[in-house]
Amino acid sequence: MDNAIMIGLTRQMTLRRDMDVIANNIANANTAGFKVESLLLENQPAETAEHSDGPSELQYVTNWGMGRDFSQGDLEFTGRQFDMAIEGEGFFAVEANGEEQYTRDGRFRTDADGQLVSADGSPVLDADTRAPILLNPNAAETVIVDGGVIMQDGQQMGRIGVFEIADRSVMTKEGNGRYTIPNADDPENQPQALFEPNVHQGYVESSNVKSIAELTDMMTIMRSYQSVSKFLSDAEDLNKRAIERLGRVS
Repeated sequence: MDNAIMIGLTRQMTLRRDMDVIANNIANANTAGFKVESLLLENQPAETAEHSDGPSELQYVTNWGMGRDFSQGDLEFTGRQFDMAIEGEGFFAVEANGEEQYTRDGRFRTDADGQLVSADGSPVLDADTRAPILLNPNAAETVIVDGGVIMQDGQQMGRIGVFEIADRSVMTKEGNGRYTIPNADDPENQPQALFEPNVHQGYVESSNVKSIAELTDMMTIMRSYQSVSKFLSDAEDLNKRAIERLGRVS
């Protein structure tokens, strides 16, 4: 295949993937705790097709991973006593599918057994025991004090787990705004509980997606895609005319 067409096609492929990522960001603009993502690109050298002159190497563009912006989202007041939001570093831990998963989504509630659970029913883990937190659903008052300590009617019931993940690049996305840590048993990868996390009761952290910026990027990608499409069409027409001329000469 012609070198120019190959370069154009690889660029179209990355633009389409970039568009999918931006569309996912926009779709999650109202998802609590969601962190905006972006496609990571790099140049990929490759040999050219056989020719008598011109460059000996081409530079294709390819994606090698996904970047995530873990900056703080706005804290939105809900007034619900079990909703919690982290200001600053850290992630809540929940137990799902037999493993620990980490999230900034603090939309919590109590289930029929009195356990503190996430919106989908996954148990929220205690900072000290890493076990589910059992609460009294009939308590008159539930307050969060002293860095995540849960008090009900003056009695300490547990401490909401907020964990620090030193190397966020190893985090694997699991959906629902959650992440797992591969080889979490390795001391270097194991999340550590924060002793004095800044937890706000009655708030949830909103997504850090800036919809206007994402829409602007989407329009830029659309224009780039159209430009590459025109380039490919022109390159194909040029090849056709060259072949037709060669046919007439012969």
